[in-house]
Amino acid sequence: MRIWHSERAAARDELARRRVPALHGQREELCAALDALVVDVVAGRRRLPVPARFKLYGRDDATHAEIKPSRHLRRVIAFGGLSECGKSTSAEFVRRTCGAQRLKIGFLLRQAAHREGLADPYALSARRQAELLLGELNRFADAHVDTRLFTIESVHDDASIAELKQLMGETLQIVYLDAAFTVRVERSGAPAQAVAAKDEIKMSRGAHQVAALADHVIDNSGSVAALRARLQRIAAPPAATTLRVATPYGLGLPAAVASATADFTDAVRAYGPGVRLAALTGSPGEGTWIAGWSDLDLLVIAEHKAIGRVHEALKRYRNALNGATSLGPTLVTPGELTARRLTPRLAFALHQLRQGSPALHASPDVDLPVITRDDLELAAVRELPQVVLTMRRLRADAGPATLRQLYKHVVLACRLLLREHNQWESGPDRILAAASHIPGLPVLSVPSLSEISSAWREGDTESVLKPVTAAVDQLLAWYAAQLAA
Repeated sequence: MRIWHSERAAARDELARRRVPALHGQREELCAALDALVVDVVAGRRRLPVPARFKLYGRDDATHAEIKPSRHLRRVIAFGGLSECGKSTSAEFVRRTCGAQRLKIGFLLRQAAHREGLADPYALSARRQAELLLGELNRFADAHVDTRLFTIESVHDDASIAELKQLMGETLQIVYLDAAFTVRVERSGAPAQAVAAKDEIKMSRGAHQVAALADHVIDNSGSVAALRARLQRIAAPPAATTLRVATPYGLGLPAAVASATADFTDAVRAYGPGVRLAALTGSPGEGTWIAGWSDLDLLVIAEHKAIGRVHEALKRYRNALNGATSLGPTLVTPGELTARRLTPRLAFALHQLRQGSPALHASPDVDLPVITRDDLELAAVRELPQVVLTMRRLRADAGPATLRQLYKHVVLACRLLLREHNQWESGPDRILAAASHIPGLPVLSVPSLSEISSAWREGDTESVLKPVTAAVDQLLAWYAAQLAA
């Protein structure tokens, strides 16, 4: 082989050309030595050693350095289970909703074998297979440093996944999906014999024994909603956080509104652990609440069994407000949060709480999902179409009665557009000013919030309705042009 490669390179490499005669001489000496050895063996003067083969793949154990997860390999979920249990469906859901990079174990092993020059990686020991898998995961993570979550499937070998778990620790979460045979046959649409045959192959490799090693065993015989809730908790677990708790009197609310809010807070706090959190979101948290203009957007996290008592407290709260402002409550259970069944506005409110917006009440054990800026950018993409449709509907009925809603939707649309451009502004005036820098969007000449809110409270809306309506028209025209392009 060396002669062949050297002769190919001789035309362009002088050193290789000079090396060819010497290589031919080495080959002739080797042939002569082998011929002499054969003569001696045939004559009985020499004996060949016992032809036992002891193969060692990879580095020598004496100099072997144990491989460790890369710092860029943050979390990996491995899906195991028998045929048609939902491994691929689960991995695809996690990829779609959590931005995970989805990989197949077979693909990783084939890549490693090609890199290492191995013919059959499955003939290696379980430990060596695990090392090869981790090596490929490390390479992939180092090349995609923004990827925070990986999934690998399908786990059919209990020995190698046990070794991989030992190497990776809590970085690797093993999920075993279980379902009755009849359920798997029904979902597959294939004959029972075909599913049983695939099960037999997987079980011969130890696929069914992965359940004993799993960090999470999920019974996938139930609803899709239950499965996805479990997957979300595993892929994006909630995290405890220390929330800032403030009294209503420190939020810039009028005395009567602050008093009614304090009474409501005392009432839900008395319900014990059934109510985990109560907070005013939006303008009270941002310090921009205006009497006679702003609403009270209330977020309550409570167990489902406590919702009835929260309803009673809300009724008393509304009565105490006595029409001073409109109350818009959002009631959500802890399970909905950890399953990340969130509207875009709820996701933003949770993000603001983690960033320091005050809560009225927070139990010590409250866990909130981690909402990143990337999550909010994606939420903005999803929410903006609904905001535009609503704004277009309000524009068709533009008049003094719709001024407030038109203005708030212009501000909300601009806020969402700014998030898509990675700009984070709060406060209506600052949001509208920043929106003028969005490429192609005309400057929206809208009066300040104080002017519009004052006109609204005094019933003199004609002077501000025209510029707000003009801004709506400009924004809708720009939006239509962008999407048409």
